[in-house]
Amino acid sequence: MLDMVLLGFLVITSVAAIRHHDLFVVVMLFGIYSFLSAVLFMSLDAVDVAFTEAAVGAGVSTVLMLSALRLTYRYEQRPKHGRLIPLIVVAVTGAALIYGTLDAPLLGDANSPANQHVAPRYIEQGPQEVGVPNMVTAVLASYRGYDTLGETVVIFTAGLAVLLLLGIREGPQTRPGRSAIGDQVVLRMVAKALMPFIFLYALYVQFHGDYGAGGGFQAGVIFATGFVLYDLIFGEGDTRLVVPPRMLARLAALGVLIYGGVGIYSLLAGKNFLDYSALAQDPVAGQHLGILLVELGVGITVFSVVLTIFYAFSGRRRMP
Repeated sequence: MLDMVLLGFLVITSVAAIRHHDLFVVVMLFGIYSFLSAVLFMSLDAVDVAFTEAAVGAGVSTVLMLSALRLTYRYEQRPKHGRLIPLIVVAVTGAALIYGTLDAPLLGDANSPANQHVAPRYIEQGPQEVGVPNMVTAVLASYRGYDTLGETVVIFTAGLAVLLLLGIREGPQTRPGRSAIGDQVVLRMVAKALMPFIFLYALYVQFHGDYGAGGGFQAGVIFATGFVLYDLIFGEGDTRLVVPPRMLARLAALGVLIYGGVGIYSLLAGKNFLDYSALAQDPVAGQHLGILLVELGVGITVFSVVLTIFYAFSGRRRMP
């Protein structure tokens, strides 16, 4: 019943976002949609996915969309084409998605191939081979290390694309001591009290992913969110003194190099690429060390790219 209620709210939020022409309201509705999705994932016992959706979808994505909205117009302009063409595109896409799920197994079906072959392999042999209590981390960082490396490279590439298309500009608004909201004493005091706990929590999520929900993706976003809060309260100039834009590109590349370097070391040690057992005499200890290193690389890259995108939007002037 709870899942059906959440799905109903998701449908209502989607329809409201489609019908609204106030883009600020649409961004807020998208944030609500992401939050409801995170609650739905929690209801489905997908804690790690819910954590990621809350941090990325409801958190930093909302801030980035508001930053982008600041550069354009608040209200949607009437399109030159009619409503028929978008309706046809949505209908065809929706029909294709529904058709693609017709032969998929039902949720929780014990006879599905995943539950018959893949899941038992990870559940039964994962503790002995990887030794990580959090099965999600073991799968993503060890068994699916190739895929996670690809996702990290995609994030790095997205950051490079933003730099090439928009760049990070300097201007009067990026001088130290200038804040968009003025000298708000209460907000400054609250931010100073919150930011140490935000950064501490990000470190906890980064290095506790072996035992609970978390890891490099979530920790990188949370760490970047702390600097975004600092930027909004104290001004972009002060933030750029703490984390210069030129340093972010190097950090993003460093994260990918850390991840790939672990795989190169495994090859040089006579093992397969990203076989963490080559990092220590005890294979399980090597798995722990390898997961720690690759998650650190992911966290550094995600933090750098998220803050780079925010800098790229916040440093630009509003359209005339």
